[in-house]
Amino acid sequence: MVIKGQELAQACAKAADDIKAENIRIWDMRGLSNLTDFMVVCSGTSMPQLRAILREVAEKVEEVLGVKPVHSEGKADSRWVVLDFIDVMVHVMHQEMRDYYGLEELWKDAKEVSWQAVA
Repeated sequence: MVIKGQELAQACAKAADDIKAENIRIWDMRGLSNLTDFMVVCSGTSMPQLRAILREVAEKVEEVLGVKPVHSEGKADSRWVVLDFIDVMVHVMHQEMRDYYGLEELWKDAKEVSWQAVA
């Protein structure tokens, strides 16, 4: 079974939502980035919550779709971790870091993808 990038991004967003991640957004990066097709960004407000989000996204996506992140960059203590699924990059950030780096502004040309309706 081939998992398409958007389906994987939506599954990542849903898993983050299940563990109460905040401000979850998906951007379609095709044509804007050579690194990935979809970017998922979500926030947490504490180190334990960031760790829980990372664990839940990795475990739930593997359980549901059979896909594991190929790489992880950063640690929860750094308040910004990226799970790299190749076609999808999941940024789990402390809200302070997200505000500081302004990813929404950086990727303002990317089309936002809906995920709330995904079962």
